Amino acid sequence: MKFKITLFIVFVATIYTAKAQDPIFSQANYIQETLNPGFTGFEDNGRTYAGIISRLQWPNLDLKLTTQYAFINQSFDYGPRLGFGVGANVIWQYESFNNYNYYQVNVSYAQRINLTGGWFFRPGIEVGVGNKSNRFQNLILSDQININTGTINPNSVDPLSNNTHNPYFMDFSTGFVFEKEDFNGVTYWFGVSVKHLNRPNISFVEGEEVPLNIFYSLQGNYRFPFLNDDSIMMTANYMQQGEYNRLDIGSIFQVRQLLLGLTAATNPIRNDNNSHVLTSVNAFIGLEYTEYRFGFSYDMDTSGIGNTNGVYEFSLTYLSRCRRCNLDRSRKR
Repeated sequence: MKFKITLFIVFVATIYTAKAQDPIFSQANYIQETLNPGFTGFEDNGRTYAGIISRLQWPNLDLKLTTQYAFINQSFDYGPRLGFGVGANVIWQYESFNNYNYYQVNVSYAQRINLTGGWFFRPGIEVGVGNKSNRFQNLILSDQININTGTINPNSVDPLSNNTHNPYFMDFSTGFVFEKEDFNGVTYWFGVSVKHLNRPNISFVEGEEVPLNIFYSLQGNYRFPFLNDDSIMMTANYMQQGEYNRLDIGSIFQVRQLLLGLTAATNPIRNDNNSHVLTSVNAFIGLEYTEYRFGFSYDMDTSGIGNTNGVYEFSLTYLSRCRRCNLDRSRKR
C-alpha cells in the first residue's frame, strides 16, 4: 500500500508540475531569451550572444528543484533594411522528490523589420522537442513484495505498471518585440510571447490526454543614462499559465562594470485567500569583464512557505565584439 500511495503522489506531483508552470528564472528580466523567441539576434551587427543559467530552488526542502538553461544566438545584418537572428537553446529540470526530469531542445528564428521613427519590429518563432520522465522502472509496487520469503516479483498486476511511458513531444512557440533606441542613450522595448501553441500531450499514461497549458508572457523594459556613462534599467514581466500568474517588477543599476538589481515577484491575481501578493524579493549582482558578464541572484521568500533557504541563480553570458561598428557598441541589456 505504501508503494501505491507513493506512486499516486508521484503522479499528482508530476501532473501539477507539468500542467501548472513552466520553469521560470529570476534573471529572465535580464536574459529574455528564456521567455520570448523574438529576442533571437537582438544585439544585431553580426554579434554572437550565448550564455548559461543555473538555478537551485528550495535546497532546505525535500522538494528541491534544479534547473539549467543554455542558449546561443547569432545576428545577421545585410544593410539597414535586412536583419535576422537564429539561435538554439536547451533546458533541463530535475525534482528530487519524485525523480522528475524534464529536457527540451529548441531552435529559434527572429526577423528584424525596420519601421518608421526609429522603431524595430522583431517577430520570432521557436520549435522544440521535449521529454518528461519519472523513472518508473525503479518503482516497486506492493504486490511485487513477498513478505514471507523476502523476494521481489519482477511483475505486477497493477494496471499502471505496464502502461507508463516517458513522453516525447513537439512544442511550438512564438513572440514579437517592438524596440526603439534614441540617440541620447535612452532605449525601450516591449514584447509578447506565447509558448506551447499546440498544447502538446505530456501524459505519462498511455491513452490519456494531459495537454500542456499555454504560457503567456508580456515583457517591458526602459533604459536611460545615469551619471554620464552609467545607466538604469527598469523592467516588468507578466506571466500567465493556466490559473497561475506572476508579475515581476524591478530595476538594475549599472555603474561601470558593476551591476546591482532588485526585483519584486508578485501574485497580482490571487487564487485564494491564502495567496500572498508579494511572494519574493530577488537581489541581483553582476560583473562585466571584457565580453563576459557574470551574474548571481538570490530570492528571499516572503510568503511564509517555511525554511526553504531561498532560490539561488548563477548566470554567465558572452557577447562578441561589434566587428562592423566604428565604435564597439555596448550591450543593449
